[in-house]
Amino acid sequence: MTPNPPPPTIPDLTICDREPITRLDQVQSFGFLLALSDDWVVVRASANVAAFLGVTPDVMIGSSLDRWISKQAVHSIRNRMAKFLSAGTERLYGVELLPGREETFDVALHLAGDLLVVEGERSHPEDGTEAASMVRALIARLNAISDLEVFHRDAARQVRAITGFDRVMIYRFDQTGTGIVIADSVKAGVESFLGLHFPASDIPVQARALYLRNPFRIIADLAAMPVPLEPPEREDILPLDLSMAITRAVSPVHIEYLKNMGIGASLSISIIVEGRLWGLIACHHQTALLPGFVMRTAAELFGQMYSMTLESRLHSQAAEEEKRTRRLTDRLITAVAGDGDLLVNAEWLRDIGREIIDCDGVAIYRGGTVFSSGATPPETEIRLLAEVLNVTSPNGVFATNHLASILPSCAATADHAAGMLAIPVSKTPRDYIMLFRRERVQEMTWAGEPGKAVTESDSGVRLSPRKSFAAYAELVRGRATPFTDLDLRIGEAIRISLIEVILRFSESAHDERKLATQRQELLIAELNHRVRNILALIRGLITQTGRSASDVMSYVDGLNGRVQALARAHDQITQQNWGPGSITALFDDEIAAHCPNGPGQFVLTGPVVLLQPIAITTLALVIHELVTNSVKHGALSAAGTVYVTVELDDAKGVWLRWRERGGPAVQAPTRRGFGSVIVERSVPFDLNGVAEIRYLLAGFEADFLIPSEHVWFAPLPGATLSSGANTRGVVAAVGSAKDQLPLKELQILLVEDNMMIALEAEDMLTALGARSVTTVSTLPAAAAAAATDAFDLAVLDINVGQGTSFDFAARLKALDIPYFFASGYGDQVTLDQEHSASFVIQKPYDQDLLRRAIQRLNVRGRQSADTEDILQS
Repeated sequence: MTPNPPPPTIPDLTICDREPITRLDQVQSFGFLLALSDDWVVVRASANVAAFLGVTPDVMIGSSLDRWISKQAVHSIRNRMAKFLSAGTERLYGVELLPGREETFDVALHLAGDLLVVEGERSHPEDGTEAASMVRALIARLNAISDLEVFHRDAARQVRAITGFDRVMIYRFDQTGTGIVIADSVKAGVESFLGLHFPASDIPVQARALYLRNPFRIIADLAAMPVPLEPPEREDILPLDLSMAITRAVSPVHIEYLKNMGIGASLSISIIVEGRLWGLIACHHQTALLPGFVMRTAAELFGQMYSMTLESRLHSQAAEEEKRTRRLTDRLITAVAGDGDLLVNAEWLRDIGREIIDCDGVAIYRGGTVFSSGATPPETEIRLLAEVLNVTSPNGVFATNHLASILPSCAATADHAAGMLAIPVSKTPRDYIMLFRRERVQEMTWAGEPGKAVTESDSGVRLSPRKSFAAYAELVRGRATPFTDLDLRIGEAIRISLIEVILRFSESAHDERKLATQRQELLIAELNHRVRNILALIRGLITQTGRSASDVMSYVDGLNGRVQALARAHDQITQQNWGPGSITALFDDEIAAHCPNGPGQFVLTGPVVLLQPIAITTLALVIHELVTNSVKHGALSAAGTVYVTVELDDAKGVWLRWRERGGPAVQAPTRRGFGSVIVERSVPFDLNGVAEIRYLLAGFEADFLIPSEHVWFAPLPGATLSSGANTRGVVAAVGSAKDQLPLKELQILLVEDNMMIALEAEDMLTALGARSVTTVSTLPAAAAAAATDAFDLAVLDINVGQGTSFDFAARLKALDIPYFFASGYGDQVTLDQEHSASFVIQKPYDQDLLRRAIQRLNVRGRQSADTEDILQS
């Protein structure tokens, strides 16, 4: 009986990705390579070194390099190493390596682990060109081109002019790693690959990584035999890492690939955009070709400048497109916020959505119900997709151009929907807005059939490169046009905004107890969104304050004042669980922070009135500008008085009337700064109210109407503010001379894990008189400091690293060291029984707030006699 033949060997399709292309221990024959130890002893040498330096490797290895090259050459190499050598490659041109001989060499230096690698080749006679001047002229020409297609084409022409290669291609990678030739410059009679695709497998994973690390590669002669390094690899001699070597030999697989293309020499320059491999400048020559070292350097420098210029242009294009789509996104959110029914109107959402993110159909999956419009999968498929998304991407935007890859049954309906961008718009259960794109049947023209061939030989079955690069057309089905990074960013912006809108609508359907619970969840789930809003507001203040500031100090003072005004207003409304806040408290805060002469200069009369949170935030900035302007230029700058009257208007709302008397003569400003804009426009714009401004000679006057919808009247209708009294006596407490240095000669421990916040807090504590401030960022460091130093007071950030400072506070309590806590959550933090005698102040730190916190403690940590809640202001 004849035994059954063995099954055919299946080749490993990932073998190319594991080929050791950087450790072949061979170099190309156009140059030599030496590897030196840190004492300049030659430890490895290419076998052809005698053809260049006249000394064989066996003689050279183990000896010092300065025995074989001129003293001037050694001096030049040492100088270049000391000054410039880093992670890259350094070059020297026209170096006379051999003593007494006029022959010159071009030399490249780089580090490979602990070894210095020296490569050399004979200088070319045409290498008198100055690379930097040439590249500067070429880049100036590129910068004058506005059209991106022409920009790429001209770049290919210029690289061909520099290098002399027969064919130069601009080769761009898509999201899958597939390459396409988007521009080229070819010699007459040479085949063009313009528009052809190359599969991602043509460039293995480790080759792509090497293109990022070493962006320039020359293969001078594919027919030349590689030159081995001596001594050869053995147990005590590992292969040399040649990643940065100019003469690095070529992988046999890559040599076969290029020979199949009919190429005799090649050169490649990486196009790197935003730290990623965007594409390549690929150069081919039909015969062997080695441009001079200087010309190659010029080509490499040109490639780097081309990459930076391209990145700048792509950024500009993306910024313009993002600006346009942001406007449309704002329109969508505004419409939904005004009409909750639009959230289930798939037809409306499709019409406005396709202006923002190109799509052919929209499906809304909300509360288990599907609403759809346009080209979408069947309802059953949409429900299955929602289940897949809950597992695949429950918290963020998800996009694919191949639906069948996540749900195979979608392949049957690819003509309706082959790609999807899904936006989650709720927390639990998950609801989604799904934007679908139809199948885009595409004819991909490849440079040869893209599959790798399997070749049988005496050594077994292996993969081999394609034999033909003739155009090969392939019809690609089941895929949509991919969603871009911009599409994903816009989708994320819509997600964040819609979650808040949807949660706000859902709150009205629950009773008060459930409403309070949901608000707490919203605070946690949407903290990121609120931070973004705050940062956007601060960014606006930074920009607008900068435009009106005359110098750095006025800019810093103006910006700091406005940010602190917002922080105080934010504290007030968060202390009320985002409920109404007091007009009186707004004036308290600003007068306490800025009035230089005590409460006698400020008179507030009228009923106690509360405002809704949106009005508190707006009015805080207005009052801040009024007070600071009066302190600088008006009644509060001298011995004058500011009279503020609160008047109820049953038909309209509340009037605030500001009158300054007894100050300098008033003149209308000749230039309207950002502060004037806030005073004149904030109340009308944000609250739909009225702002009337008058610059009278006797004193500045302003009237503001806060409409009724923003007003919440206090529960004590008869309560009023007495004439000439400031609320709760805050100004008098702040102005007390004995409290100006409450920390005088004291030693303070500050526990804070954010460096910038810590530095600011240190400055404030020092300004309050502290003899020394010891700052630590971890709890172990805090424990060590407390064990070695005697502190008079400790300020403890609650959240430090991955833990809290409560246990450490208990140790301080046992040591009788007074302390108080600080937190971004402020008095919303609940302290347990052990720390009930302490308290929490709100971050960011404020010097006035620190002073008042210190007033609550004596140096031994007991409550002072005056336990009035001074922190509430």
